[in-house]
Amino acid sequence: MKTLLLSLVVLINSLICISVSAQITPAQNPIIWADVPDASMIRVGDTYYMSSTTMHMCPGVPIMKSEDLVNWKIVNYACNTLGDVDALTLNNGKNAYGRGSWASCIRYHNDTFYVSTFSSTTDKTYIWSTKDIEKGPWKEVSFSPSFHDHTLFFDDDGHVYLIYGNKKLTLVELNPDLSGVKPGGINKVIIENASAPSGPESGLGEGSQLFKINGKYYLFNITWPKGGMRTVVIHRADRITGPWEGRLALQDKGVAQGGLIDTPDGTWYAYLFRDFGSVGRIPYLVPVKWEDGWPVLGTDGKVPDTLNLPASKGLIPGIVASDEFSRRKGEPALPLVWQWNHNPDNNLWSVTQRKGFLRLITGRVDSLFVNVRNTLTQRTFGPECSGSTALDVSGMKEGDIAGLALLQRKFGLVGVKYHNGNKSIVMVSAQSGDPVEVESIPLNQKTVYLRAECDFRDRADTGYFYYSLDDKSWTPIGSPLKMEYSMPHFMGYRFGLFNYATRTPGGYVDFDWFRIEKEIIDIN
Repeated sequence: MKTLLLSLVVLINSLICISVSAQITPAQNPIIWADVPDASMIRVGDTYYMSSTTMHMCPGVPIMKSEDLVNWKIVNYACNTLGDVDALTLNNGKNAYGRGSWASCIRYHNDTFYVSTFSSTTDKTYIWSTKDIEKGPWKEVSFSPSFHDHTLFFDDDGHVYLIYGNKKLTLVELNPDLSGVKPGGINKVIIENASAPSGPESGLGEGSQLFKINGKYYLFNITWPKGGMRTVVIHRADRITGPWEGRLALQDKGVAQGGLIDTPDGTWYAYLFRDFGSVGRIPYLVPVKWEDGWPVLGTDGKVPDTLNLPASKGLIPGIVASDEFSRRKGEPALPLVWQWNHNPDNNLWSVTQRKGFLRLITGRVDSLFVNVRNTLTQRTFGPECSGSTALDVSGMKEGDIAGLALLQRKFGLVGVKYHNGNKSIVMVSAQSGDPVEVESIPLNQKTVYLRAECDFRDRADTGYFYYSLDDKSWTPIGSPLKMEYSMPHFMGYRFGLFNYATRTPGGYVDFDWFRIEKEIIDIN
């Protein structure tokens, strides 16, 4: 009996230790090691919602949900498309790379969710609203002009405003129904130089996000002092029209642009992001304490590596996910982790024409991969990751090229090329700025397996490409790709499934699956 009791005591103590250990495992910064820039965040009860920027991607303005500020999943998009202009549909030599929709703002007012954004591509400001942020439907209003990096704000007195601009920040009042600028309403510059608290030579003073806390207004902006780093500046006022007093709030690791969020127990954080090479702009959380009516960011002014929050469960399946392309009745055609590169042509793709496969059909002739419609994408993520796919090429036509890419301006791809009656596995690199076919291997079977890997550790920013004929042994192809975050695309690298024609439209390929791993797989 004593032996049994002793065993039970040891077991209970072990379980307690395991439980305590699990509870104290801290969250790590960055909270998401993937391209989720320009975050805007709210808390409704115990649930957090976040919107972000995906620019030219479609659908656009992703909505993410979390119960703990660390583990996020995509639950919706605010819009299917911004419009049907040539730049958004990759027609007539035009594109929306690095443009489309920029920094969004999410708000909750009178039991309604609001998400706003702006677009230089269409020269419009957009505001979407819904009672059910996860299921919709969304109501859209849009108007000109495009208010740059604006923050949407519902004041306690019923007035609705936007604050927008770069360095010179303007307050503009909206109609009560948000349909446009209110005639005769407030429309004035409230801050002449938003970057001034960080130094007069800053090239930025944008990314406005406005909050009202305990009767005072707090306006967050990002600046970039000459010779320095991205910096957080906060202005405070007793009235929305000012006068405004500014302070430098955080200058560490280039972590900047965002706003404030509180937990149900009254703990405060700033949500910000950091430029991190070719993986993109990745979100951070920074503890906040209040002193003399000001939010004080960081731990002794620094961005901590760990947080007193639950540990991350990993990106999969919250932000990225594998896909077998098998759909049950009632399921959406594509999970929310997927986005098209620009507006798709919905007549030229299907997950039903061949059960369990994604079919991509060519509809026109293109000469360059980045000009191709219906490239289906997901984020890459750090510190390392791989994506692989199985491709049936039996439906290709002469001149077709299809496969798996790492998409950015300096892209790389591994795929199948049908040329002069023969198929070959090719690796193409645009590292030099122009695409070069680095290697070609004859292909004599209808199914091929392709893999792309990304190493973001210590800013390695290197991509690798492989092929397999049996999904067992993998062979490197081509050369490593030195990945580069280029401003013309303004986005972290994406995995992309593609198919395009260089001679005759109408060919097709079938992707059997797409699988993501959290690490680079050792194939040696």
